[in-house]
Amino acid sequence: MTVDAIREAEIKAGAGLMSARRDDLAAAIVDEHFRRVPALLARSGEAGRDKCVADTRYTLSYLAEAMANDSPILFIEYVGWIKILLGTRNIPAEDLISSLRVTAEIVTTAIGGAAAEAARGIIEAALARFATMPERTDSFLAAGEPLGDLAAAFLAALLRADRAGAAAMIARHLAEGGAVKPVYLGIFQPVMREVGRLWHANLITVAQEHFITAAVQMVMSQLYPHIFATAKNGRTLVATCVSGELHEIGIRVVADLFEFEGWSTHYLGANMPAAAVVKTVVDRDADILAISATIAGHLSKVAELIEAVRQDPGCRRVRILVGGYPFNLDAHLWRRLRADGSAIDSEQAILAADRLIGVGP
Repeated sequence: MTVDAIREAEIKAGAGLMSARRDDLAAAIVDEHFRRVPALLARSGEAGRDKCVADTRYTLSYLAEAMANDSPILFIEYVGWIKILLGTRNIPAEDLISSLRVTAEIVTTAIGGAAAEAARGIIEAALARFATMPERTDSFLAAGEPLGDLAAAFLAALLRADRAGAAAMIARHLAEGGAVKPVYLGIFQPVMREVGRLWHANLITVAQEHFITAAVQMVMSQLYPHIFATAKNGRTLVATCVSGELHEIGIRVVADLFEFEGWSTHYLGANMPAAAVVKTVVDRDADILAISATIAGHLSKVAELIEAVRQDPGCRRVRILVGGYPFNLDAHLWRRLRADGSAIDSEQAILAADRLIGVGP
């Protein structure tokens, strides 16, 4: 092995050790942070301390994935996300900064060697950019888009819990000659991104987010007579989330638009165990397996699923396409996970799939 390969192996081993000891490390980090800043316990109480331990577990998961995949941006963007989240809840930014400094000290002592060096470097990179990280996110419903007004009205109805009214808007648009694909791309996708932003900004509750997600999926299902009416092209897609991934609407949009383009699709949904995905790929003789992960903490599951597919002789023909927020942050991440390609949205996914099986430019 080369020196670089040895170092890479040490860092991955350290990331794995950190993940295995995540609970103990999170408790140690919070205890030390609260010892240094006594006002934290006075302000938050024991319940707040327990919440800090749970949040620190997530921080360690993101740090481990950034280390294992040689992708500091995954952790840096996570810190930026947390900065906005805490700001909307009136939690001082200094609390996060001091917590990250304690994390660097305890983690590097616990894992040592090249892994400790990598962990400290990633945390320091996030701290160096902290002051310039945004304090809010802009709306995903851009004025002037072709369906922008309808998207805004659709979301407003859902925020009022008017599911029937929202569905009627889409039905009326299609009855007046609107096309199905732009509804997915210009309404469903930006609306769901905006819903995520509103929750992040503490403007809606998690209950509202869940209600709207379910309502959008219901409206999508009403479009299936249009989606499944297209002539088939002989190509097959299996679309899934990895085990533990619950954000399924993005991959559902991808599967629906593949179906609309003539593919025979097999949408497996959220939280799928690797063995079940592999069996489906074999049973359906799939051309493309599309894997979605919206959270960097699930990248290890993506790697495990890809490895399971690569090891099965019945999956020799399938090409693997990955997508989701982590892959949009790091354009080279898909290669490190041994996928065959990645795409930033559903339209690009279809183009990438065609290229992978040799039918597109």
